[in-house]
Amino acid sequence: MSDNGHYEPEMEMQTPEAFVREPALPAQRGARPRRRLRTNIILFFATLLTTLFAGALLAEVDPFSQPHLIYRGLPFSITLMSILLSHELGHYLMSRYHKVDATLPYFIPAPTFIGTFGAVIKINSNVPDRRALLDIGATGPIVGFIVSIPALIIGLKLSYPVVGASNGISFGSSLLLDIIAGRLFPSIPHGYDINLHPVALAGWIGLLVTMMNLLPVGMMDGGHIAYALFGKRHYYISRAVVAILLVMGIFGWFGWSIWGMLNIVFGLRHPAPTHPDIILDGKRKFIGAFAAIIFILTFVPIPFSVR
Repeated sequence: MSDNGHYEPEMEMQTPEAFVREPALPAQRGARPRRRLRTNIILFFATLLTTLFAGALLAEVDPFSQPHLIYRGLPFSITLMSILLSHELGHYLMSRYHKVDATLPYFIPAPTFIGTFGAVIKINSNVPDRRALLDIGATGPIVGFIVSIPALIIGLKLSYPVVGASNGISFGSSLLLDIIAGRLFPSIPHGYDINLHPVALAGWIGLLVTMMNLLPVGMMDGGHIAYALFGKRHYYISRAVVAILLVMGIFGWFGWSIWGMLNIVFGLRHPAPTHPDIILDGKRKFIGAFAAIIFILTFVPIPFSVR
């Protein structure tokens, strides 16, 4: 759902008499889940391959001229895939707990420098109430955050300071990264940067994915949490956040404008759960507050910059 889960009930066939669910033949009932699972497996291994290639390049290995060294991309690939998988399984298992029909994760391979556009699950039935909505929306980013932290710490311990390069890609810092890096590198000389180990970069990406998904907009994880906490006021929160993103894109990192426009295209509204009047208990409100703290700790004003 990290990424953008949609509540889309199984398609129904309209007849002149009534709305009826189209019956499935016994063979069809088993065939469709098998086809879906096959797609999940194919996409998983395709993304494992593209992230392996990306990890090899990050380890300064050319997979085409040095195929025997491609294994050096495994630390990045396995770390990033583990973070993404834990995030989506958090959504999936919590959906199962609340008896909400959801698919297994679909990984998205991509020819980018990290090898993927992430992973998503699809929800095929209505969420029963706001408690379930908050549980499903918050569990993914919280689990992804928890898995990203040790990856970042281990990766930073494998990283080292270098003289600041005059060109290249610079990765932005969050409050949490400043705290951890300050502990591990208490006295970096002026003009030096930290050369991130691929495992540290995977942890950094995991925290960035967590932060982006926690934006309280539309059908993002943060949008699910905002609707669970504030109900129909979620729409006005979405509009305000998108407006802020567009302004940040003008005066800061241009990617925020793109993200804001994409959320407008995807939609700012959120469907109501089946029983919207069931209020949240104290535990869920605490989880929502914890998710907000994670967002603040992981927020990166300028994720990428080119020097």
